[in-house]
Amino acid sequence: MKYLCLVYHIEEELEALPPEEYNALVADTLAHGEELRQSGHFISASVLEYVGEAATVRVRNGRASVTDGPFAETKEQLGGYILIEAEDLNEAIRLASQMPPARTGSIEIRPITDLGTR
Repeated sequence: MKYLCLVYHIEEELEALPPEEYNALVADTLAHGEELRQSGHFISASVLEYVGEAATVRVRNGRASVTDGPFAETKEQLGGYILIEAEDLNEAIRLASQMPPARTGSIEIRPITDLGTR
């Protein structure tokens, strides 16, 4: 089954990391991604630009409105995702707990459902 691991962090805290800590986190994340590839769990991953580059679109009564930034005001921001293949939620949790970004933020795990089977 496919699981989407949503990586959240506090942008200001990530920005405040000393360069050596930030670079180590990136290196650990890339190495872990390779481990996931080798084990057959990795499907895809991407990093998102900071929320200052985001826009939110809403359509109401046929009219679109666009606002800067994310829709929700939260302490943590969505920073990227890792799409994995796992036997079940327990395995997905085990895999996510080994992801380096979990050390500085959080990872939300969501099963992927095919709309045609729902």
